[in-house]
Amino acid sequence: MVIVQRIVVEWTKEERGAEQAALRSHVPSAMELPPMPDAALAVHEVLAEGRTGYLPVETTAEHSLPRQLLGLRFALSGDGVLVSRTSAHDAHPQLRRPHQLFLLRPGERARYQANFRYSSSRTQWYYTEWQVNMAYAPWRRDLFVDSDLVFDYEKDERVSLYGGPR
Repeated sequence: MVIVQRIVVEWTKEERGAEQAALRSHVPSAMELPPMPDAALAVHEVLAEGRTGYLPVETTAEHSLPRQLLGLRFALSGDGVLVSRTSAHDAHPQLRRPHQLFLLRPGERARYQANFRYSSSRTQWYYTEWQVNMAYAPWRRDLFVDSDLVFDYEKDERVSLYGGPR
């Protein structure tokens, strides 16, 4: 079973200031898992938006493999699951092309971090930051918040969204 927990923090151009940044910083990078469906790919999606005061809203879903989902692709590969990034054409930075992130083997855990600035002629700018925790392991409530947790793989692709160094 592959378990994915994606925590997304979303805010608008008007919510960029220090006060809002302080509120965003209280959104955890990992949470306890709710009961999950018994599926090849189980997803715990958490969304914390500025318009709601960054209160997390949680959903779960189940999927088969392979699956392209949440800006990531999950596919069986030998005794593991290959996790790859998909393209993000409508977001800054636009140099994010598809590429392999990890090959998760049974018992392994990984974390992927990214952020984006979205804009189009139809909507105002908005920003997102992702914390994606993944495990090729059986469900446990504390799978990503275990005090002894060490991720087998970590990839941080966050950039400065406002210009200048990160």
